[in-house]
Amino acid sequence: MTHVLAVDQGTSGTKAIVVDGAGHVVSIAEVALRPAYLPGGGVEQDPEALWESVVEAGRRALTLAGVRVDAVALANQGETVLAWNRATGRPLTPAIVWQDRRAETVCGGLLASAEDVARRTGLVLDPYFSAPKMAWIRANLTREGVVTTTDTWLVHRLCGAFVTDTSTASRSLLLDLDSATWSEELLELFGLADEQLPGIVHCDEIIGETTAFGGAPIPVTGLVVDQQAALLAESCLDPGAAKCTFGTGAFLLAQLGDDAVRSTAGLTTSVAWTLRGRTSYCADGQVYTAASAVRWAVDLGLLPAADQLDAVAATDSAGVLCVPALAGLAAPWWDASATATITGMTLGSSRGHVVRALVEGIAAQVACLAELVGRDLGQPLTRLRVDGGLTRSAALMQAQADLARMPVEVYPSAHATPLGAAACARLALDPALSPTDVVGTWTPERTFEPVWSDERAADFLDRWRRAADHSRSEE
Repeated sequence: MTHVLAVDQGTSGTKAIVVDGAGHVVSIAEVALRPAYLPGGGVEQDPEALWESVVEAGRRALTLAGVRVDAVALANQGETVLAWNRATGRPLTPAIVWQDRRAETVCGGLLASAEDVARRTGLVLDPYFSAPKMAWIRANLTREGVVTTTDTWLVHRLCGAFVTDTSTASRSLLLDLDSATWSEELLELFGLADEQLPGIVHCDEIIGETTAFGGAPIPVTGLVVDQQAALLAESCLDPGAAKCTFGTGAFLLAQLGDDAVRSTAGLTTSVAWTLRGRTSYCADGQVYTAASAVRWAVDLGLLPAADQLDAVAATDSAGVLCVPALAGLAAPWWDASATATITGMTLGSSRGHVVRALVEGIAAQVACLAELVGRDLGQPLTRLRVDGGLTRSAALMQAQADLARMPVEVYPSAHATPLGAAACARLALDPALSPTDVVGTWTPERTFEPVWSDERAADFLDRWRRAADHSRSEE
């Protein structure tokens, strides 16, 4: 039976799983990581720690599985970038994480081109994406080496290739979305015209072999952005199918099919994946802080630990409202300078009320995104598939169902992202398989139905949106 080692290199850690030919998880290994949060909106990671976590998690998963694997797949953070020496593979800068806001000045100087950038890329001119951070590195850290997303560097370390996949490239602000090729005009705009850019490959393309995990060489394939990998694993193959991953941030993606429809609602359009020579697109919206907001609450002493969220949260927020814009607001506001707010407190407010308000604040942002995705699709979403660590919180998932006004279906595995990468690798290994074959069908671990009335949800979201508007830098 075919086995795949799938590595999910994320913001808060690296997870490696071994998956068999039926899509079952044989073994799991995880290595925790913690970004450095710096003054001025900086968020960095040690590249060598990223690499070591990939190797360690992969080797541990292989040891636990005790089987020979036929390929290694890699899901990546998407918009995290660094400069590195292509000859030696040595990093020249820290990894500048997708949450980093220091490239806001780069975007501010290009506002006159924002509409053209959106038309070409499907994205919004924002420091969240790769190109502004790449330009910031060149202006502030080093002119040496190459500057790429972390996947290109990790793959180079694994097998010597200099590539990225279509889904990751589409998150850069440098890709012409319709042709899936680098845009010379955009490279010029960001001052990156002289850069060496990686080749763009399909998500089911074998691009080399690695011995980094010990033993015989293993083919490297299944390159994909983490959120798109989860979209695939959760069988969101038909237009209108949507999922939200609750990790460090919360990311709602909806399948668009073959049509790269540009959002009219402040969302973004990206490549979902290129499989079997066919490129699919997705609409997506982002919440910058989800699990990272919970971690902030733990660090502040509001919670003893992240897994105590439901134990501490009150059953009602008692009028307390939280806009958890701890790293700015993403779609549809796109305000990097927005700050978090907690309002409506009285002498009777407890930490339970504040924690409940934090839970509802995360759910409210996702509910706003779900509404906008429905607007772009021309019909409302009818259900939301969810995955990620925070789906263990019944309080958050129930709040999500109540505010989004639809059933919330919890994916039965905590490993959607690496399972999606493994699915891409299985397609690379067996030309007879289709995307439907490698993801199959699944039954939700639990489904949360709305219990709030339409009126209660509408009133809450109206108050929450007004609070969000007041958190913005323009106010």
